[in-house]
Parts: sequence; C-alpha cells; structure tokens
Amino acid sequence: MKIAMVGSGYVGLVSGACFADFGHDVVCIDKDQSKIDRLHAGVMPIYEPGLDALVENNVKAGRLSFTTDLAEGIKGASAIFIAVGTPSRRGDGHADLSFVYAVAREVGESLSNDAVIVTKSTVPVGTGDEVERILRESGTTHRVAVVSNPEFLREGAAIGDFKRPDRIVIGAEDDFGREVMQEVYRPLFLNESPILFVSRRSAEITKYAANAFLATKITFINEIADLCEKVGGNVQDVARGIGLDNRIGSKFLHAGPGYGGSCFPKDTLALLKTAEDYDSPLRIVEAVAKVNDSRKRAMGRKVIEALGGLDAARGKRVAMLGLTFKPNTDDMRDSPSIAIAQTLADSGVTVTAYDPEGMELAKPLMPEVQMVDNSYEAIEGADAVVIVTEWDAFRALDLNRVKQLAKAPVLVDLRNIYKPDFAQAAGFTYYSIGRA
Repeated sequence: MKIAMVGSGYVGLVSGACFADFGHDVVCIDKDQSKIDRLHAGVMPIYEPGLDALVENNVKAGRLSFTTDLAEGIKGASAIFIAVGTPSRRGDGHADLSFVYAVAREVGESLSNDAVIVTKSTVPVGTGDEVERILRESGTTHRVAVVSNPEFLREGAAIGDFKRPDRIVIGAEDDFGREVMQEVYRPLFLNESPILFVSRRSAEITKYAANAFLATKITFINEIADLCEKVGGNVQDVARGIGLDNRIGSKFLHAGPGYGGSCFPKDTLALLKTAEDYDSPLRIVEAVAKVNDSRKRAMGRKVIEALGGLDAARGKRVAMLGLTFKPNTDDMRDSPSIAIAQTLADSGVTVTAYDPEGMELAKPLMPEVQMVDNSYEAIEGADAVVIVTEWDAFRALDLNRVKQLAKAPVLVDLRNIYKPDFAQAAGFTYYSIGRA
C-alpha cells in the first residue's frame, strides 16, 4: 500500500519510517526544503535513538522517500496522514489548527484517487468534522473518509512504541475508512496488537485524556514527594508501594522537577480550553497544570536553599547536568531546566551546563547559561552540582573526581538517580526529591 505522510517532524518521520519498515511504500512530505534536503543526505532533523538507521535502511530498500511536492507525493496513496504541528495558539492557549486545515485544503485540491485522510496530529475533538468539511468544499470528486488515528509515542522510545504498541486507536465513521486502516496496520494486527475502532470524536479525545491522566499521575507523585520531605518519608518506597497495585501501576511514578516536552504541557492546556468551550470544566486537570508550572521554579529555589539561601547564593556558580525535558531526546520544549536556570539567574547565580544532545536547541532559550563540552568541565569550580535530566551518562559520574573539581561538594539530585547513603559516603552534602 502507498502511504503519504504530510509533515516530516517527530511524529511524521517516525511513523513514516516505521510504516516503511512494515513493507508499505511511504512518501514523507514537508514544505521545509532544507529539512527534505537534510533527509535526502541522511541527516535527521530530530534526535531519536535508532531513527537514522531505520530511515537509511528503508530509503535504500526503496520503500521510503521524501519530497516537498504534496500533489506528487499523495498521488496513488490509499492513506494520507496529516502529521503537522498543532502548537498552542498565542493569546488563548487553544491548539493552533491552521497547519492541519491548510494541509486538508491542499490535499482536497490535489487528490487524484480515492483515499482515507488520517489526522495523526494531536487535535481537539471535532477537528475531523472540520477537515471533512474542508475536503468536501475543495471540490474533489473522489471518495474520501476522514479518520482519527492519534499517536502515543514516547520520545526516546518512539520506534519501539510504534512497532510494539499498547494499543492502536482508530476513529472511523464508515467502512471505507475502517477497511483501509485495517490494511495499514495489518502487520501489527497479525502480531495481535490491540486495535480499537471507535468513533472519530472518541479517538480525538482519547489522546488528550491519556496525556492529561499521565500528567496527573506525575504531578500527584511530585506532591507526595513534597509531603515525604516534610514528614520524613521516602517517595521511592511510597511509589513502589502504590505502583505494585495493578489498578495503579508503576509507570509515571518517578518524582522529579515537573513534566515538560512537546505533549503534556500543550495537550493539557488544549484540553482545558476545549472543556471551557463546552462548559464542562476539568478541575483536576486545571490543578495539575498550575501545580506543574509552579514546581519548576520551586526546584530552582531548592537549589538556592542548597547553596545556603538567597543571600549566600548570590555570586555562586552551579553546574547543571541535563537540559532536555527527558533523556534520549534533544527536545527542549517546556523543559524544567529552562525555569530552573532562570530562577537561579534571577537570584544572581551563574549557571554552567552540559547536555549530551540538547545544547544547540537550548542555547537560544537559555542565553544566560554557559554551555560546555562535558560534565566535568561544567562541574569544575562549581559551588553545587544539579542533576536535572537523568541521562545515563550522569548515573555513573566519578564522584571522587566530581568532589576534586567542584568548589564545594554539594549535589542536588532532582531525579533521584543516586542513593543518599552512597552520595553522603562519598563526602557530598546531598539533596534529593522526596527523600528525607
């Protein structure tokens, strides 16, 4: 089957490469000529483990290609996926659907055969109805069905998530849409991956509901961590204790500096705006978004306290290890490191930072931070070392070397990757999250 993927960003490129690896003929389409040129040269526009090899193998096999010509790219495609960005709209926080609607309009005007149009982008409930209206008004004479097929990919583990999904959600309103989507996902269906066919609106809201629930789970354990610090508990023990309950599960119960990335902040806000429009408030999600925003600067204040308080912190230097919102990605969107660094800078603290993948994207977002080439260069002469992102490279730091290089043996572990007794035995004044 020929598949067209309109949008070659994170979702489009990963999905397109994986579909090609299943044996489909896939064309990835993007308006950005420089991005397409880089892809032709084998240069990935994002960092995702294993993606470069997956793309290279399928390009060589003739199953994956790239173009800026939408009309040519969609020609003969049975399924046309819309995988463009839906950023938060300035002013009101709603999802900006202008790119989705522009693609729908161009697809309708260029369509040369019957096809299923699939919204892969994260879109609010009712978007598929508008895409269908736009296609109808475009004047196409070909049979079309509009389907919602939300993605549930974790950055850093996206290829595995796509090939071994927990579930595939397909929102289709007619047999044509369902039949084509069954063929698209037939390789996974044969592997017995759960495929859930629902209404289009149900599929659209499923994506937002899933992300809001996970954001709530993260925020819940972060607040429990704060309570543990006050009463002398250990949040990791609490997380294990509740996570062993099958009704709760152990995932997303790791206390930290707050969630970030391309999905949770944007999607919780968009869900809240949709709920507001329909006069159906989501009070829990409202609290989650507010608590998460305030937590990031609170982590900056935690570092200041570790430096001895506001007056003592002024003029000191902090080594920040990790900038991306999570490991195994270069994504800096809404990363806690941004607010933490700004809080420190506002308090007169100098910040030197290192991240294995995120520094190029971080530089314009954090002009007050000095970026260096490795962890130990960042640590040299620092009054405190702060672990913000749990990259594997930071899990096995030579603490004796750290202590020799740092001006003061203060370690603020915002990801709990070290055991307190281990760090303390190494001679560090150690601060963690939710562990007294």
